[in-house]
Amino acid sequence: MRIRILAVGTKMPQWVEQAYQEYAKRLGNDVRLELVELPLGPRGKNHNVSKVMEKEGQAMLAAMGEQEHIVALDVLGKGWSTEQLSGHMSDWLMQGKDVCLLVGGPDGLAPECLAKAKQKWSLSPLTLPHPLVRILLAEQLYRAWTILHNHPYHK
Repeated sequence: MRIRILAVGTKMPQWVEQAYQEYAKRLGNDVRLELVELPLGPRGKNHNVSKVMEKEGQAMLAAMGEQEHIVALDVLGKGWSTEQLSGHMSDWLMQGKDVCLLVGGPDGLAPECLAKAKQKWSLSPLTLPHPLVRILLAEQLYRAWTILHNHPYHK
């Protein structure tokens, strides 16, 4: 199974890339993690939030695969424990579909992207910086994978 993270925002610091890659490479052959960076919409002093989100949403919709199981990361989604994430990962593996995790820009996900999602997941009620979200996702996906494979990392 392939898990793609569609994330709005590019040009992350090197430490973010290194940390993300460290967890992505630890996953076994049954789960591949892939990051797709989408351009951040133009923001300025008088930017129109809905127009920016619409543009980011169009790019995200175009990058989604037709057969992928879509999961939107949204503050209004359900919070999952690591064990629950592991259960979802097990379900995703059983479905035989690739998974696409959507990470919006500073203003969130476009309504069209949220509507496409089969699941909505909240990482935290806290506002998290986008660089940390990528690392957190990669680490938690790796941790969930270790639970499925009885690896001692989670303990």
